[in-house]
Amino acid sequence: MDRPKVLVTSRLFPQAEEFLLERTEAAFHRGEEPVSYHELQRLLAGKQGLLCMLYDRVDAGIMDGAPHLRVIANMAAGLDNIDVEEATRRCIVVTHTPGILTEATAELGWALLMATARLIPQAHQFTLEGRFRGWRPYLFLGKSLEGKTLGIYGMGRIGMAVARRAVGFDMRIIYHNRKPNLQGEKGTGACYVSFQELISQSDFLMITAPLTSETRGRFGLGEFRQMKRDAVIINIGRGPIVKESELAQALRAGIIWGAGLDVYEMEPEVEPGLLESDRVVLLSHIGSATVETRFQMAMAAAKDLTRVLKGEAPLSSPNWTAVKSML
Repeated sequence: MDRPKVLVTSRLFPQAEEFLLERTEAAFHRGEEPVSYHELQRLLAGKQGLLCMLYDRVDAGIMDGAPHLRVIANMAAGLDNIDVEEATRRCIVVTHTPGILTEATAELGWALLMATARLIPQAHQFTLEGRFRGWRPYLFLGKSLEGKTLGIYGMGRIGMAVARRAVGFDMRIIYHNRKPNLQGEKGTGACYVSFQELISQSDFLMITAPLTSETRGRFGLGEFRQMKRDAVIINIGRGPIVKESELAQALRAGIIWGAGLDVYEMEPEVEPGLLESDRVVLLSHIGSATVETRFQMAMAAAKDLTRVLKGEAPLSSPNWTAVKSML
């Protein structure tokens, strides 16, 4: 029996590649740069499966060129890059890897918050340049965390993990979500507040929400003006939730104190005004970038892809039930 043909848009961990090669006729894109849209159309022709990354746009145009496609396995927690509705209409199962990256992303959020609050990258660069001449009373004065208010925008898996870590810093924890998350409040003392209360009361505000029509562009100059002038905003959710040009304007005018970003509105492009600010820490979308987490994500995506190709239910899919009901 012929093995199903699948396309993988990036190299994976050797164990994940071996897993796929033992069960499918897998082709891997080995280039350092992401496969282009038109190249993805060409490479996917005749394939039954696609294992893609969060930077691969998979829309109707891509699906048009792959009439035999049965499954799209996204090696990411989110599904912003995939037209799930269109895939469902065509009876294509979509899978993803939520949950696996929760702890790593929360850890990164805290690393970014602390780096921003304590001006760690700036002090590191200062020392590398040979400018450190010993302790001074006003050198790189940052912001303390203890006793401050941490606001969390989006109390899902990652928001809950962020809240758990805040307890150790003796912080007051508030959050805003589509609805109260009682599970997230247990053990952390987190308190549900309105969006207005979130932005006006937070000393540190961490964005962990997914990108939706409601969250897109939610933080702009109007919101920054309502925050404390010494507030710090951290985004480990989705880039387009923050209007970056307006964030740069707020920082330049001293409307808020600082910001830390791991994701960007027009990723991988970064708003030039942010590059000029000395109160910003900019990372490279590394929220899930630990060996352990990325390995688990690769294996989960590979396993769900092969499950679907065998007619079995995947572990994480937003449309498996809908597709099965249509077959």
